[in-house]
Amino acid sequence: MLAGACALLGAGGCGSTRQDVSEPRATYALEVVRVRFPSLQVIARPTTLTLQVRNAGTQTAPNVAVAVDSFYYSSDFPNLASTQRPVWVVEQGPGPAVRILVQTQTISPAGGAETAYVNTWSLGPLGPGATQTYLWKVTPVKPGAHAIHFIVSAGLAGKAKARLPSGGPVVGRLTALITSKPPPQHVDPRTGRVVPGRFPLIP
Repeated sequence: MLAGACALLGAGGCGSTRQDVSEPRATYALEVVRVRFPSLQVIARPTTLTLQVRNAGTQTAPNVAVAVDSFYYSSDFPNLASTQRPVWVVEQGPGPAVRILVQTQTISPAGGAETAYVNTWSLGPLGPGATQTYLWKVTPVKPGAHAIHFIVSAGLAGKAKARLPSGGPVVGRLTALITSKPPPQHVDPRTGRVVPGRFPLIP
């Protein structure tokens, strides 16, 4: 899937040289050991998607990557500049913040783990027993019930394969309901904390 994503970028994005020259042809045991993504979200209220990937095998995976294909949806509304419209706006992707070499106002930094492949982030090699944590800061902008699909790979070129210890692909699906109105909350006068529910009326 990750190797095929390169074709979507066109020749200008991928270059003319082979991308898989140094990638070993092997299979690596990987697993997602932690997932966090709120099932109930509110439009325009920032949230996070967290995935933690563990190397359950005995070999170092050369370049572990996660592809997420559901931050956007395709719209057939006429006269759009792009048919890809966001369900979630990615405010910052996994990895350290990218250093800006000129004075500018940073908007939605990509994160140092972003790759040239479509919707794919990589944190590099992963040794046996080690873990990597991928974190996306996102803002939901389209109300409704939506799903996020992700796939974990051991490399970017398609030769290094990722498989669960049981043998299946390392994939997942998360669902979230994005509401257009925030749930009722109020400040508890005794603690000063924001708590769910409406403020009780005094008779």
